[in-house]
Amino acid sequence: MIAIDPSSQSERDNYKLLTGSIIPRPIAFVTTLSATGVLNAAPYSYFTIVTADPPMVAVSVQRKQGVRKDTSFNAVTTGEFVVHISDESYIRAINTAAAPLPPEESEVALAGLTSVPSRVVAVPGIAEASIRMECLLEQAIPLGGTTDAPAADLLIGRVVQFHIAEGIIDSRKHIDAAKLKPVSRLAGNDYAMIGETFVLERP
Repeated sequence: MIAIDPSSQSERDNYKLLTGSIIPRPIAFVTTLSATGVLNAAPYSYFTIVTADPPMVAVSVQRKQGVRKDTSFNAVTTGEFVVHISDESYIRAINTAAAPLPPEESEVALAGLTSVPSRVVAVPGIAEASIRMECLLEQAIPLGGTTDAPAADLLIGRVVQFHIAEGIIDSRKHIDAAKLKPVSRLAGNDYAMIGETFVLERP
């Protein structure tokens, strides 16, 4: 084993170790609405479940030199966002939406995606997604970096509405992963799809 002290190396080297080790990572495709009505969208692979009571998810949005990205700025300003599960059917459009556009331009338009009204929040969702979750911002926690220039914003969203495509869910509320065809992030430009699966009964 090689022992590495993270404080002895650069942020970039720590990033390489984290993103190369913590794999595969699900990708949240997040839409937010600016104060001027621009629909912003971006993918994030620092994404997980927080709790089911009530349902909450967390997305970590990295800052640039301490400055919030559009996603966290809009979410904090409006208190709302929509999380979509990335899947094979529109992953190339999601990748296109990762382009660094200015706040007044919409990544949704750039990627050729279709916006759809939400039921509870004002932020539109993406019609191409098989799963989307309307969220109210529960907490936005600045983390890392320095007090004056945090490295990231941890957005915790309370899910107030699920939208699930009929073909991937059964009467017991079980989602069929093979039909969902989710895409996950590896390191660098590498992604992964669902491959062989197996079952282990919990003790």
